[in-house]
Amino acid sequence: MTADTLNESFALPGVLHFEQDGALQRAQITLPTCNATVYLHGAHLTHWQPAGQAPALFLSAESEFAPGKAIRGGVPICFPWFGPRSGGQPGPSHGFARIQEWTVANAALLSGEEPTLHLTFILGPTELSRSLGFDHFRLAFELIFGADAGRTLTLRLSVANLAPEPLVLEEALHTYFAVADVRATPITGLSSATYLDKTDGFREKVTSSGQLLLTATTDRVFPGHTAPVAIHDSGNQRVLTNTKQNSSTTVLWNPWEQGSATLSDLPNDAWPGFLCVETANTGQDKLTLAPHQAHTLEAVFSIKPA
Repeated sequence: MTADTLNESFALPGVLHFEQDGALQRAQITLPTCNATVYLHGAHLTHWQPAGQAPALFLSAESEFAPGKAIRGGVPICFPWFGPRSGGQPGPSHGFARIQEWTVANAALLSGEEPTLHLTFILGPTELSRSLGFDHFRLAFELIFGADAGRTLTLRLSVANLAPEPLVLEEALHTYFAVADVRATPITGLSSATYLDKTDGFREKVTSSGQLLLTATTDRVFPGHTAPVAIHDSGNQRVLTNTKQNSSTTVLWNPWEQGSATLSDLPNDAWPGFLCVETANTGQDKLTLAPHQAHTLEAVFSIKPA
C-alpha cells in the first residue's frame, strides 16, 4: 500500500496519518496527551513522547532506515529467535520480524474521558520467513496510546501457530528507553535476581540487593523473571517502569563505550543516552506452541515524576 492508500483506509483526522519516509512508510500519531511514530518496516515504534516529557525512547541518529535493515532504537520486535539463531542455522540476528514489512490491520480511536488510539499491525509468512522454514504463523502487534494522560503505553505481541506441528520460538520487545545518563540511572526490580552474564561466557551470577547501577558493558539475561523493572531517570526527573505479562525473561543491555565502537549504526558517544530493558521469552524460557495455539506477550510502559 502507498501512504495515500493507507490514509484512505485508516487515517484519523488530527490523530493518525501515514507518510513516506524515503523507502519506508510510517504512521504518525498525535494525541493531546502524547505523540508517537511507528514504521511499517518491522512494525517498529521509534518514538513515544507523553506531553510535557522528554522522549521516552532512544533512536540512533545513525540508524539505517532501509528495506532489509534493522532500525537501531525504539522497540524492535525480535521473532522467532533472540540474538543469533541457535545451532549455527542461517538467519538474521534477532529473527526476521524486525526487517519485514508489516500490514496495518486496524486503527481505532476509543472515546471517553481519556481517548485512546488502538493501532494494530500483522505479519504472516514472507519469502524470507519461508526460506528460513517459517511458513505457518501469524503475528499481531497492538499498540495502545493515550492512557493515563498519555503517560502509559501498552504493547501486545501475539503469535499464532497455524501449522499442524508444534512451533518453537523466542520473542522479545527489545526496548531502548531514553535516559539522561545511564551512569546515573539506578534500576529497581532486579534485586538479588539470578542472571546469565553474556559478557562473561554466560556465567550464572546474582545481582546485589537494592538498586542496580551500571558501570560497564552490560548484557544480562534474567531467566524466570516476571516482575516490573523501574528505571530511575533522575536527569529527566522521572521513573520509567516496564510491567509485563506472559514474559518469563528480562534482558538488560547497554554496550558502553567499547561495544558502541563495534556498532556502525550507533554514534560512539550515544550509549549514555539509553538503557535497554527487554520483555522476552528466550533461552530456557523459549515457547512451544501446539498446533493452532496462540500466545500474547504484553509490556506496559508507564512514566511517573521522580
